[in-house]
Amino acid sequence: MSLALIRKLPCWQGEITAEPLNGGLSNESWKVTDEAGAHVVRFGTDYPFHHVDRRREVVVARAAHAAGFAPEVEYSDEGVMVSTFLDARTWAESDLAQSPDRVAKMLRDFHTQMPRYVTGPGFAFWVFHVIRDYARTLQEGNSRLAARLPGFLSLAEQLEDVQVPLPIVFGHHDLLPANFLDDGERLWLIDFEYAGFGTAMFDLAGAASNSGMSEEQALALLAGYFNKAPDDATLRAFDAMRCASLLREAMWAMVSEFHLNAPGVDYAAYAQENLTRLQSAIEQYQQKYGKLAR
Repeated sequence: MSLALIRKLPCWQGEITAEPLNGGLSNESWKVTDEAGAHVVRFGTDYPFHHVDRRREVVVARAAHAAGFAPEVEYSDEGVMVSTFLDARTWAESDLAQSPDRVAKMLRDFHTQMPRYVTGPGFAFWVFHVIRDYARTLQEGNSRLAARLPGFLSLAEQLEDVQVPLPIVFGHHDLLPANFLDDGERLWLIDFEYAGFGTAMFDLAGAASNSGMSEEQALALLAGYFNKAPDDATLRAFDAMRCASLLREAMWAMVSEFHLNAPGVDYAAYAQENLTRLQSAIEQYQQKYGKLAR
């Protein structure tokens, strides 16, 4: 079905060949080659349960290209976006964890430059609102983990309480390793479903938690981003946000169990993977700052 839809798109030059791309947790992507070169076709509908609006995603993707961070969007229509295919390597966790300086510079540039290019209504991302909204969705859907929701919300409230004021920036908010591409000379970002205005702390913590950065690597990321070593309050906020990032990722997977069915993705297993990581992050946090009420 997808191949038939691809062939009907009006943006191709001559005959095409197409092959599916693996790795997406919620979208379907294909590499398509025509006489003009190689392209990526990305299918995805609006996901209100995840606060995802595809029209906004296209606006941000175009802005990210104009700002020099992302491949060019060549065509878009309802539920589909076609971008230039980059001859670049998708990062793994180890790549992200071992590159705190490169990531810090890219994030600082992205956060400060993107507001000049994004058009239309602004969108705010605050992870603690997302967690609360996911909890409502899971409660209404009688989730298999519904009994744990009060504990998740209590944890989120405590993690939110120690956040520090930071300037509003334009963040990516989905810094999984697979959303970084490396062409050997520079880094690129893709997948802007959750991009919007917010705090730099979530992107920094997400990059660290999604890649399993060590304490030393995380400190290098913060120092590189802020151009100085973090003070105690900033470091505690970062450690708390690492926990919040993992909680959000786990609850994202729980909500996805109800609504999504990407080929080869086990959402229950992905939720458990992130809950396991969360438990480890909580233990590290409590060793440094004292016991959390659960």
